[in-house]
Amino acid sequence: QVQLVESGGDSVQSGSSLRLSCAASRYMRSMGWFRQVPGKEREGVAGFDSDGSTRYAESVKGRFTISQDAAKNTLYLQMNGLKPEDTAMYYCAADERRMTELQALGLRPRYWGQGTQVTVSS
Repeated sequence: QVQLVESGGDSVQSGSSLRLSCAASRYMRSMGWFRQVPGKEREGVAGFDSDGSTRYAESVKGRFTISQDAAKNTLYLQMNGLKPEDTAMYYCAADERRMTELQALGLRPRYWGQGTQVTVSS
């Protein structure tokens, strides 16, 4: 088992910045961020693979940056230029498998955090 604990969500105005953090209890080969709003599917936002590869949703490219502090098993999501459409519950996710394997198999990560709410007002 692995524990994932997210933090950093807040209610902010459009154009603001936030940094989300996800602390993992042990090393995972792949980690990433998803978000979900009521009535919609959970959407992949950004992912970080063990080889350093990253992937971003088109809607956040140029505004969000994913990074990792390997020594602390901690994942970050720097969110700049926040928009009202970024409002969602953000979830940290991780898996022992590489992101490329999960993508090839069409699988979601095995482990999930509890979520942290981001609300962006106009």
